[in-house]
Amino acid sequence: MDIESFREYMLSLPGATEDTPFGEDVLVFRIEGKIFGCVAIDNPNLCVLKCNAEKAIELREQYSDIEGAYHWNKKYWNQIPFNRGVDDSTIRMLANHAYNEVVRKLPKKIQSQIPILSE
Repeated sequence: MDIESFREYMLSLPGATEDTPFGEDVLVFRIEGKIFGCVAIDNPNLCVLKCNAEKAIELREQYSDIEGAYHWNKKYWNQIPFNRGVDDSTIRMLANHAYNEVVRKLPKKIQSQIPILSE
């Protein structure tokens, strides 16, 4: 996977939006205004995705290339390299998980209008 295909996938998720609140070189992906992932244009070799705390630990144990995200709460955020130990389908599954983590914390009325994605 590369930064363009990652961006395309993230924006294909229902209701996903993109903005640059941290500067023009960091693309942030949101659902209902809540961040679920990002990628830096000046470091296009990895992405950052939200994760359930227990799953984050499991992933770091399973994949030596997945680490706690730099400048993010490492309990809930992983940085995942592209083309190094984590295949594209796993990155898409982790993007779906990140999306779902945010959706599950939205008010019930809003949750009912947003699909939960397969992980």
